[in-house]
Amino acid sequence: MANCIPPVTTVLLTPDRLPPRLQAAGWKRDVYVRGPLPEGPTVAIVGARAASQLGMDRAHAVAKHLTARGVHVVSGGALGIDGAAHRGALAAGGTTTVVLGHGPDLVYPTRHARLFQQVIAAGGALASMWPDGTAPHRGMFLRRNELIATLADAVIVIEADVRSGSLSTAAAGKRLGRMIAAWPGSRGCERLLAAGAAFVESAADAELVVRGTPRPVAAACLDPVAQQVRDAIEAGASGIDAIVRHTGLAVRAVLRALPQIEHSCRARKP
Repeated sequence: MANCIPPVTTVLLTPDRLPPRLQAAGWKRDVYVRGPLPEGPTVAIVGARAASQLGMDRAHAVAKHLTARGVHVVSGGALGIDGAAHRGALAAGGTTTVVLGHGPDLVYPTRHARLFQQVIAAGGALASMWPDGTAPHRGMFLRRNELIATLADAVIVIEADVRSGSLSTAAAGKRLGRMIAAWPGSRGCERLLAAGAAFVESAADAELVVRGTPRPVAAACLDPVAQQVRDAIEAGASGIDAIVRHTGLAVRAVLRALPQIEHSCRARKP
């Protein structure tokens, strides 16, 4: 059950009252907000709910780094990567926007009640496509992902499985012409990288993405597993089975390494 947050006035922004960023993107729906929506450079940092501690640490560090440099962070307020991104922005003394999959007067997940209070207290915002009193239902969180992408200049996925809702945020961002980036190492992010997303392996990389000048793929170092796989291919191993025999790696590890190698090879072509 979603708990209520302390009394804060919800403001209805009709399409004719939307901030320039949403109007420029052709947003036609009402938006319900508590607090000001971002106007300057903004990045969406998203990812899995069931994230690893390493993934959450990365999201926190990236958000903190970017916020300290004047970039506003927007995410979905969920457990895992989203919550870590919001906390990273707050840790840098900045503001952040939470895009909710329910009415802005409710808290879901309930354990984020304090986080949402901190967001408002710091001058950030809670935003929603639904009015006060609207309880969360299945499907609403995927629908709100388009608003996350529309509010941002770039979408960075830190960690995700192939069925993660954060991939829909990346897809929405791509449709809008936003820059899409991913941190390699999880299956969903590797799928994004294979489709042309920019590499992010540090907070500095994320800053380049927000500036619109991502690090060239050729500069992205292969991890040790990918290096083994590439060495096997260059030694003449052809096909997954041959690579597995040559390296002694598990099939899954080989499959995860291939998108990195594909991008590296593609970047070296004239």
